[in-house]
Amino acid sequence: MQQAFKKAEKALAFLASVAILLLLWWLLSLGLKSPAVPLPLDAGQSLLQSLRGELLLHLGVSLYRVLLSLLLATLLAVPLGILLGKDPVIDNKVAPLLYLTYPIPKVVFMPIFLIVLGIGDSSKILLITLITFYQILVTTRDAAKNMKKEYVSSMKSLGASSWDLYRHVYLPGCLPAILTSLRLGLGTALAVLFLAETYATQTGIGFFIMDCLSRMNYEEMFAGIIAMGLMGFFLYVLLDQAEKFLCSWIHL
Repeated sequence: MQQAFKKAEKALAFLASVAILLLLWWLLSLGLKSPAVPLPLDAGQSLLQSLRGELLLHLGVSLYRVLLSLLLATLLAVPLGILLGKDPVIDNKVAPLLYLTYPIPKVVFMPIFLIVLGIGDSSKILLITLITFYQILVTTRDAAKNMKKEYVSSMKSLGASSWDLYRHVYLPGCLPAILTSLRLGLGTALAVLFLAETYATQTGIGFFIMDCLSRMNYEEMFAGIIAMGLMGFFLYVLLDQAEKFLCSWIHL
């Protein structure tokens, strides 16, 4: 009964948030009286129409790019981050390189990636992967470094190997931080995706939005914006559900 009440409470909070956003949008549209900010109802109707056309294709391309980028970044950053966090000797050698390269805005490499890899998916996926890789790497490394020594000592006293420590101590212990870094990286990934898709490309939600802007089709442009927002919301909910499944002890 209590669980059902919590679900109902979350649903009401979600509906209230949507209502507030629509109200603010409606007031802004009425206040500006500009065709560049259409009414929510008009944008919603345009969204339904656009989904029957090319928008769904562009949305699928963007979703593929983001999902693959986050997957690649996670597969590369998590093992390396745990290795650096659990091994001070290796961390001391790699840390200077990490400190030097992390602050560099990776988006500046976009022209190079486009020249070397072309304007297809590869350059965009590599750029997003590189940016989110660092966010996941730093967070995972710090989480592994802060792992309680009691857990490690207990496993070692039972004869655990390095692989056992990785699998049963460090990976489960770092999972909440990894998923948090993925949430943070998701926002960055979507922003970089939009930027990458507005430059020398003809596919993706970013291209769709800017193409609508160039044609001054503002209702369809907002349809693309809504679609991109819904894509981000879907991915965020997916990560939230992954945390509940993989880190069930947190929600006990």
